[in-house]
Amino acid sequence: MKKLGIAVALIVIAVLIVLWQTFVIIGAGERGVVLTWGAVSDKILDEGIHFMVPVAQRVEILDVKTKKDEVEVLSYSKDIQSVSAVIALNYHIVPEMVNKLWQEIGATYEHKIIDPAVQESVKAATAQFTAQELIEKRHEVKEDIKMKLKERLEEIYIVIDDLSIVNFDFSDAYELAVEEKQVAQQKSLKAKNDLERIKIEAEQAIAQAKAQAESIKIQAEALKFNTDLIQLKAVEKWNGVLPAYMMGNSVPFLNLSVK
Repeated sequence: MKKLGIAVALIVIAVLIVLWQTFVIIGAGERGVVLTWGAVSDKILDEGIHFMVPVAQRVEILDVKTKKDEVEVLSYSKDIQSVSAVIALNYHIVPEMVNKLWQEIGATYEHKIIDPAVQESVKAATAQFTAQELIEKRHEVKEDIKMKLKERLEEIYIVIDDLSIVNFDFSDAYELAVEEKQVAQQKSLKAKNDLERIKIEAEQAIAQAKAQAESIKIQAEALKFNTDLIQLKAVEKWNGVLPAYMMGNSVPFLNLSVK
């Protein structure tokens, strides 16, 4: 009786396992690729619970949500400067084409296709720009990489949602040369500003000297024809102290005439 009970329990377990294998659950943001005796079916399973034939069929589940992949690429610029770039790529599989992707590439499509495609697209794009242009035209470089990558990945049913250049790194020698160039430009700008300042100050000094010369000339002309003005100027400068000794009875600046 005990043995019979064990046998029944085993049969029930076996039946439950078989029944369990007849159903598959496709989660949110996933699609199921049906394989019948190993061959990829045209049928794609959407989210939810689905029936399948035990033993004859199995289901491979692929994630169709947006994924992020970050790839580091070593390339060269147009002026043969080494460039280390970090590219962040957001992408997703075309849900209606998961069976084709599985059939043609398989589960390792990221390493087989995406990473090499990023490497090749970045190298092709950076080779069209100088190191300085890679910095100054970052958006243009990004769009060029994105366009090249889009052309390659659309062929294997992958859509690019977004692409970002996380970083561009150059050799120490190039970065030092850029720093020295910036310092030289700053010194040149300072020298130019100093020259402009000196020029302005010189022009101001010349203008002031001309004004003073003109003033002296006018005063000289006035003194030449007016002797009373000479005495007036002397009086203006006199401190009011009479000299200790005077010749005769003359008093400075006084010229009295009696009529």
